[in-house]
Amino acid sequence: QVQLVESGGGLVQTGGSLRLSCVASGRTFTFYTVGWFRQAPGKEREFVAAISASAVMTRYADFVKGRFTISRDNAKNTIYLQMNSLNPEDTAVYYCASPRYGGTWSTSSNDYAYWGQGTQVTVSS
Repeated sequence: QVQLVESGGGLVQTGGSLRLSCVASGRTFTFYTVGWFRQAPGKEREFVAAISASAVMTRYADFVKGRFTISRDNAKNTIYLQMNSLNPEDTAVYYCASPRYGGTWSTSSNDYAYWGQGTQVTVSS
């Protein structure tokens, strides 16, 4: 079965950086988009970034543009989210996700069928 496992979260001060990783298994990962989403306490899950199967396309939520970078290493079945200039509003559980069907390109969580367990990111002021 498809599995996604995130790591790299933690506690960081305002202005600091973290790099999240998501390791995928269970299918030929190179054919699928991967997205990062986040959910803060009391808020709905929101889109952060996505990268296409070939890494030709990337897309970011407005609130992370210029600060976060999504990338992937298909040889390692791993997707990364480099997060710089973090602020307390970035505090959330971060999830990686992948859609059921190859070719799907979406920022909606409804289009993603497989999810990791999440990794906590906490930014202190």
